[in-house]
Amino acid sequence: MAKRKTFPMLLSLLMLMSLLAACGNGGNKTAEPAKEAAAVQSDGTVDAAKLDPVTLKLYLIGPTPTDLPKVQDEMNKYLKEKLNTTLDISMIDWGDYTQRMQVITSSGENYDIAFTSAWAFDYLPNAAKGAFLPLNDLLGTYGKGITETIDPRFLEGSRVNGVNYAVPNQKELASQAVWRFNKKYVDKYKLDIDSVMTLESLEPLLKTIKENEPADITPLAVPKSFKPPLPFDFLIGDEIPIGMYLDTQDHKYVNALETPEFKQALDTMRKYYQAGYVREDIATLEGIDNMKTGKWLVDKEITQPYADLGWSRSAGYDIVSRPMQKPVIATGSAAGSMMAISSYSKNPERSMMFLNLLNTDPYLRNLIQYGIEDVHYKKLEGNYIEDLPAMQENYAMPGFALGNLFLTYLHEGDPEDKWAQFEEFNKSAVVAPTFGFNFDTAPVKTEVASVTNVAKEFIPVLFTGSVDPNEYLPKAQQKFKEAGIDRVIEEAQKQYDAWAAEQGK
Repeated sequence: MAKRKTFPMLLSLLMLMSLLAACGNGGNKTAEPAKEAAAVQSDGTVDAAKLDPVTLKLYLIGPTPTDLPKVQDEMNKYLKEKLNTTLDISMIDWGDYTQRMQVITSSGENYDIAFTSAWAFDYLPNAAKGAFLPLNDLLGTYGKGITETIDPRFLEGSRVNGVNYAVPNQKELASQAVWRFNKKYVDKYKLDIDSVMTLESLEPLLKTIKENEPADITPLAVPKSFKPPLPFDFLIGDEIPIGMYLDTQDHKYVNALETPEFKQALDTMRKYYQAGYVREDIATLEGIDNMKTGKWLVDKEITQPYADLGWSRSAGYDIVSRPMQKPVIATGSAAGSMMAISSYSKNPERSMMFLNLLNTDPYLRNLIQYGIEDVHYKKLEGNYIEDLPAMQENYAMPGFALGNLFLTYLHEGDPEDKWAQFEEFNKSAVVAPTFGFNFDTAPVKTEVASVTNVAKEFIPVLFTGSVDPNEYLPKAQQKFKEAGIDRVIEEAQKQYDAWAAEQGK
C-alpha cells in the first residue's frame, strides 16, 4: 500500500518545489540581465545592436481605438531601432479594467507592463501581494532618465516601505478641487463667483438660478459620488470617514463623522436638497450629463492649470472655475496614474528601458497619444498641433495614463507655458501631513471591509442631503463603530507614528 502512494507523493513534492522556485524568482525569467545592462551607455542611452529582440505585452486603460494597430506598427518601427523591442498593446475599457487585470494577474500571465493607480487596478494592494515587481534597482540601472526628469515627489509619494513598485506618469502632482461654473448663467445674472469658496457661499447663487430658471436647469449639478469640501487628508479615499486635518498640529487620525466640519457640510447639503438646488434623485444618480446638456450652474471638479480652456473646448461653451481649497499634494496624488512591471514579466529590464524612453522621448510620447503625423494630426508652428478627423474618430487615447505628460504637444488656445505652469502648480501646493505614508490594511482587513460596506450605505445619502443628518448621522456613527472604525484608526495611527519616526518627523 505504501509503495502505491510513493509516486503521487513524489510528484506532489516536485510540483511544490517548482512552485516555490517560481515564487522565489518573482516570475523574473530574463535569461541574460548582464547583457541588457551592458547595452546601456554611460549617458543612459541604449545600444540596441547589443540586445536580443523582445516583444513586450502592455495593458492600458480605456476603449480600444480603431487605429491602434496602425499606430502600434509605427511605434514598433521606432522601438526596434531604439531598443530592439516591439509592443503588443491591449486596452481594456474603463469599467472593466480593474476586474479584468485582477483575473489576468491571478492567472499568472507573463505580461510585462500595465497601467495602475490608486483608483484602477489598485496599486497598493497589488504591490503588497507581489503582483508588481520592485523597481528600485531597475530604475537605478535602466531608468535614469525617469529619475532625472520627473518631479522626485512622484517617486517619493508612491513608495511602499521604501520601494517603488510602479513608475508614476508625470502630470499634475497636486490636487485642487474647484467649483466649476457654466459662464452663460454667471454672465446672465452677473453672479459674483470670485468670493465663492465654501459650500455655504454657493447659496445665493443657487437661489438665483432656482427662482429664475426653468425646473430642468440644475443649480448644483452633482451625482451620488459628490463629496463636500472637507479639511481632511483621508486615509482610504474620501468614502471612508477617517482622516487627518490638513493643518494638523498633533498628527492624529480622527473619525470625521464626529467633527463639526462634517456635521456642518451635511446640514448645508440637507438645506440645498430641500430647497431643490440638487436633483431629487441625486442619491441614486451614478453620473450626470450636465456638460453635455448645458443645463446647470455649478458642479465640482478637480482642476489643473488652464483646465477651464480644456473644459470649454470639450463642452462647446464657456466654463469658468473658482478654487474651493489650495492645491494639496497627498500620497494618492502621486499614485494617480502609473505604469507597473508585472512580477511575471520575462523582460523586466527591457520593460524599464521602454518606460524610460516613454518618459524622456518626445517623439514616442506624442506618437502613443496623438497617433501619426498627417494622419491623425497636423503639425503647426512650434509645439502646436491640430487634430484631424482621423484622431477624433479613430484614435482617442487617455493622455494622462501614457507617461510624462509634459512632453506632449499643445493645441490651439493652449498657452506656450502650459507645462511650465503645471510645474509651478505642483511647486505651489501644500504637502499633506501624511505624504509618503501608505497604510497597510492587512492587519485590519476585516474591519476595513466592514467599514467600507457601511460607507456605501450611509455616505451617499448623507453627503447628497437626501436624508436628515440629525436622524441619520447618529445611526451612521453607531454602524461605523460596530464595523470596527476605531480599530482601523488605532492601526493607522500605529503605522503612521512608526513611519513618521523613521522619516524623522
